Amino acid sequence: MNKYAKFFKNKFAMASVLFVVYILFLDDIDIFTIVNQKRKLYRLEATRDDVKKKLDSTRTLFRELRHTSALESFAREKKFFKMKNEDIFVISEE
Repeated sequence: MNKYAKFFKNKFAMASVLFVVYILFLDDIDIFTIVNQKRKLYRLEATRDDVKKKLDSTRTLFRELRHTSALESFAREKKFFKMKNEDIFVISEE
């Protein structure tokens, strides 16, 4: 017990301990804020990767749709467009 009492009587050691406690827990940018910001950063990086993949697929689709034959087939297959005097039946399997 004497060893700890001697440590707490030292001004520099107490100041150091108080400084570390303040920096880790009481400051505006404490350890909890840093951890939450890191988590948010990882989530945003994951969504950024997903958006990049979608953007690449959209760009390739746009390049393919420059030709009128590809545009017509895309409109008929994906968007269910039809020509005059034509009926479209959509059959879905569940």
